[in-house]
Order: sequence, then structure tokens, then C-alpha cells
Amino acid sequence: MKRLIYIMLLAGCVPFFSCTKDFLENKDKTQLTDEMQWSTEGDADIFLNDIYSSLPNYWNQPENLDNFTDDNDAGFYYTSYNWKQGIVSPAGTDYTVWGGITGSGDLTNWPATFTAVRKCNTFMAKVQAYAANFSDSWRQRRLDEVRFLRAFFYSELWMHLGGLPIITNVPDRNAGDSSQLYYPRSTFVQTVDFITSDLDTVILNAHLAVKYNRGDADAGRATLGAALALKGWVQLYAASPAYNAAQAAAGADPHHVAGYGQFDANRWAAAAATFRQFLDQFGNGHPYGLFPDLSALWYEANEYNSEMVWDRQVVAVTMGSSFEQYGGPVWINGAYYTWGNYNPTQELVDQFQMANGKSIEDPASGYNPQHPYVGREPRFYQWIVYDGAPYKMNWMDKQDTIYTRIDKVRPSKNQIDFGTDDVSNTGYYFKKRLNPLVRPGGGTISGANFIYYRYAEVLLGYAEAQNEAVGPDASVYDAMNQLRARAGLPDLPPALSKDGMRTAIYHERRVELCFENKRFYDLIRWKTAEQLLIHDRHGMKISNSIPGDNSGVWQYEVVPLNHPHVFLQKMYLNPIPQDVIDRNSRVVQNPGY
Repeated sequence: MKRLIYIMLLAGCVPFFSCTKDFLENKDKTQLTDEMQWSTEGDADIFLNDIYSSLPNYWNQPENLDNFTDDNDAGFYYTSYNWKQGIVSPAGTDYTVWGGITGSGDLTNWPATFTAVRKCNTFMAKVQAYAANFSDSWRQRRLDEVRFLRAFFYSELWMHLGGLPIITNVPDRNAGDSSQLYYPRSTFVQTVDFITSDLDTVILNAHLAVKYNRGDADAGRATLGAALALKGWVQLYAASPAYNAAQAAAGADPHHVAGYGQFDANRWAAAAATFRQFLDQFGNGHPYGLFPDLSALWYEANEYNSEMVWDRQVVAVTMGSSFEQYGGPVWINGAYYTWGNYNPTQELVDQFQMANGKSIEDPASGYNPQHPYVGREPRFYQWIVYDGAPYKMNWMDKQDTIYTRIDKVRPSKNQIDFGTDDVSNTGYYFKKRLNPLVRPGGGTISGANFIYYRYAEVLLGYAEAQNEAVGPDASVYDAMNQLRARAGLPDLPPALSKDGMRTAIYHERRVELCFENKRFYDLIRWKTAEQLLIHDRHGMKISNSIPGDNSGVWQYEVVPLNHPHVFLQKMYLNPIPQDVIDRNSRVVQNPGY
């Protein structure tokens, strides 16, 4: 798949300009026709590769969704800084991260999403129209791939905007009937049903592979595993308190675009059943399972490991990742390397338990606030860069030790300063998902794929849905304890109540999935954003009681970051862009905007 995308770029193929295998040999490249584009499977695949290239590459974002949460402190020049002040407007047309006011980064990009949807619909229409040119097996596989891709594109926008126009054909701009061009928004339930129906078709047809492995020619294409995992997530999201209630979290919803409008416990059961189907048919290592080494799960050498369910292909340099430039320690061995954008808050750091599996707030945990980074669970050391942390990536000539403390005797360039430079204001950096082979600052030179969904999320999704549907039965414990065992933690205590298990699941999602663009969706769907995103976040200030010569004791002080935090009810959904409504009066606005 990487090879096919690379070939497409070299050939100069762009959306809706037909490309064929002999594109470079055509004397008159303006005379390409439908017959040429859809004449062979290889030619049609080039069009499909262009759809795959439309998948969002979240690696190349200086700001990600965690910046909109309580887990990360980001720069003042990003969209999240505006969003946290309640500055969200339908008038915004800037879908980049640079101070836009459209909502959560560029994930509310209506034009890009519906361009991708149109490509999907075009592909399906043309493949059916020229069916005689294709084998039945190729046609069946490719149509189901595109059904999945269309569902994925819809799901990404639906999570931010609610009900969407459902478009399954290729609009005829020459038609006299305006309904062929201007679609109204469908309701929340209609949109959920459309997405899951497309995925059900893919799952029931069973034309796609269950999973691909590293080196497979079709690695990167949609799979049955991806379809089932996405369906479960959409059902889980829709069943959550923000939407599965008499009133939508976003407010009064006369057009029924922001939620169901009534509660139904069966929605939890439906999500649990989908995740259970995944676990029974494809889980426990057949072929999906937990990858044993969490610290190396995202490495390029480990692509398509047992845990990877759905990812986005990345090709170093050509279609590469610049993720390493944006995150991690700013100064390494005395040299400036990264923008330092991903800085864990003290609130997130405190969620990492002790090695004995107890919370740091538990008097029996052994936690010592004078030595807060001693005896913590393995994930803390794998993912968080704290004061005094050893730091060594493969590209480095020698190991560094990262100090964020205020040290008057031996000052560090990573020293916390609460300023507007790149150095962390929280006293922490992260190293989760960083490619150890890539020297930061070199541009799009990483080839590590971006993982949208992994097997751990199937376990967590099942545990949550099943607990809400029937309570903490043995299967819920099994799912949770698999994750804890892989993380090097003991099992959960027995006999938890439903509420107690819910707390454990929420905690496990926050830690296990930190810095994977998941926390934002959880806070929204759980309807907890209104309680958690209105408070300032904190960092760790470390200084010596006798700073002149460091002969005193090192003091650990949790301090506020003094950054704005506002969450208004309407922010449970982002606004529909005003320019969309201006062009199509059949599209209604979200509540509160």
C-alpha cells in the first residue's frame, strides 16, 4: 500500500483527474477519459489510492486533540488556547491549528470531509458502471474498502458536529433539482445508523481480510477487524451520556442533530455485543492481541503488530511524519531539537499509579511526595519525561538526563520558566509514540504509521459497554486485567460495584490511551467536560531550599499554570461553518451557536 501511494504521487495524480498506469506515456494528458480511468483494476486502484491518501495524517499536527483536554498544556498561539477561552465561532474558516476559531483543530473540516465522501461515492458508482472491466473478487473487495472509508470519514466529523447530510450518490451539478446538490442535515440517529449500516455491510460480506501483517502487499487497506472496531466505537460513543439522554449535552435540540432525545440502555448492550464479537472472532491473538512491549508498540519496525487494528500509511520524507519535531524534550544534550508542544499536566502525571497498583492518594501506596518519581508503574517511565529522567533515543550519540528543576547552580535549558518559549510550563515532557530512530527537526522523515485504533481500545470499549449494560461481570474483569497485566500492574480488586468499575475504566482509559487523541472524545461523550475543563491545570515547580549552593532540600510544589479554561454547554459540539449554511440553507446550526 505504501508503494502504491508513492507511485501515485510520483505520477502526479490528483483528485478527480484520471490517472492510468501508462499516464506518463500519454501524448495528450488532457484527453484522459472515464473509459481510461476505469478500464482496468490497476487504473481504478490509482483512484482508490487517492482516497486512502485523504485519510488524516494526525502525525503532522503541531497541536493534537490532547491539547484541548486536561492532560496537556499547549502554546498560546494554537486553536486550543482560543477554544479553552470559549472562543468558538461558526464564522471561522481557518481549519488549521494556528489560532483558528472553528473548534477542535482541523477535525471539523467540513469541506475536506465531504470531498473525501464524494470521492468514495464516485469510486463506487464508477466501479459498478464499469463492472465488466473488473473481476468479481476485486470489485467486491474494493467496494467494501470504500464503504469502510466512507464510514470512517463520516465518523470523524460526526463526533464533532453531530448529525450530517447523508450523501451516497454523485451529485449532478447540471440537474435542475436543487435537492441533488443541497442536502439537509440528517438527525443524530440517522447518521449513526448510516455509519453502522455501511460497516455492517462490510462485516457481513466478509470480502476483506481480517488483518494484514507487516510486509503484506495490501497492508494499509481496510480490514474486517477495522470495520468491527470502528462500529463498536461509534456505538459506544453514541450510547454515552452526552447523547443517550432525554436532552443532548449541547442543549436544546429541536432538529434532533445533537443526540437521541431519549435514553435507551440497550445502546450499551449493542456496543458491548459488537466488541464481544471482535474479541470472540478475532481476539486473544487470533490474530489480534495485546503487543507485549508498550514502549515499542508504535515503532516503525513493529508496524502491523498484533495490536494494530486501523492505521494510516506513512512513507518517510515523501508522505512522512514530523511528529518528533513537535514533542519531547526541547533541549537534548545541550542542543535545541523540538517545539516541546506535548507537556503532560500534573493532573495526568498523578493518574499513573505506583508499581503496586495503588493510587498515589492511597496511604498504603508508598508514595513519597518528596520523591514523587520513585516506585511508579512501568507506563510512567515508558511515556513520561520527568525531572531527572534518563533520556536516550537510538539516534542519540549518548544518553542525556532531563532536568526541569529551577537550579541556580547548574541550570538546565529545559528548566521550567513559565514563559512563552518552547520549554515546558508543566515540568514534564512525553516520549510516548516518538520514533527512536528519527532525529527531531528534520522534517517529515519518520515513516511510522499513525494508529487510529488498537486492540487495547477494543478491550476498554467492551469493558465499559458491558459494565454499563450488566455490571462488572467476569468478562469485564478479564478485559481490564489483561490490560493491567501487560502494563505490569496487579489485577483490579474483586467485588467492585458498577460505579467502582466505571471509575476504574475511566482511569485506565486516561492512562493507557494518553496522548493518542482519545481523552477529548471521552470527556465529551461522558459529559464530564463541563466539570473538568473549567479549572486551571497545574505543573511541578522544583527548587532548592538553599538555592545559592543547593545545600538544602529539593522542594516539590504543584503550581497553577495560569491559563484560561472555559467550557460552555454549546462546546459539546462544534459549530457548523457559517459558509456552509450560507451556501446551503437546508443545513441547520448546532445548539447554542
